[in-house]
Amino acid sequence: MAGMHTLARVAREVRRDVHAARDRDPAARTASTGEILATWPGIHAVLAYRVAHALKDAGVPLIPRALSMVTRVITNIEIHPSARIGQGLFIDHGAGVVIGETADIGENVTLYQGVTLGGTGFATGKRHPTVQDNVTIGSGAKLLGPITIGHGAKIGANSVVITDVPPNSTVVGVPGHPVRVDGRRMEGPDADWIHLPDPIAEAIQALSSRIGALERMVAELSDTEPAPVAEVRPLRQLRGTNPAGG
Repeated sequence: MAGMHTLARVAREVRRDVHAARDRDPAARTASTGEILATWPGIHAVLAYRVAHALKDAGVPLIPRALSMVTRVITNIEIHPSARIGQGLFIDHGAGVVIGETADIGENVTLYQGVTLGGTGFATGKRHPTVQDNVTIGSGAKLLGPITIGHGAKIGANSVVITDVPPNSTVVGVPGHPVRVDGRRMEGPDADWIHLPDPIAEAIQALSSRIGALERMVAELSDTEPAPVAEVRPLRQLRGTNPAGG
């Protein structure tokens, strides 16, 4: 009975994973379930993880790690069998994704290629991130250590996150830090990495404004003309519609 219960649970999880792929990947919306199961590497990796994790929980030796390594060779995605992953995980493209042993992933999480949920140091115990529900993590992002990524957060592409992330926030940069996007609460899958704020340009603009104010004060005291304030432009123009279609 326990074996049948485990198989039924895995089957339910796989159905949710296939639905997540069809819901969040435009290329999968016209594909059949059989095609998604046969040709989506992210689905292959998660399916293999589900089986390996069930075997690990059942106390089966060697086979869970061996299955994980074979899946890594085939898909270029490494998920440790001891990681805990909720339903509805979608790994888009998937190349280079690494999910460590003590990582915890909630439901309806989206990972893009090159994401690492890694540990720091050689300590035992909890050493990998906890990712709560409805989180989206952009391409190449590195989340390191036993940090918590709050519900509904978004991690920008190539960010390096080493501290906790508040719920419903967007994180960019190296090291990553939260920013707001148009003052709006954002939640759920969203591939719009182009319209993120530019915190470096914003910081330089604040410094430029402050220097301009000081130069005007000096000019007034010395009865001279103040120098013009340099214009600071963002590295990318945040205009137009979302090219990702979100």
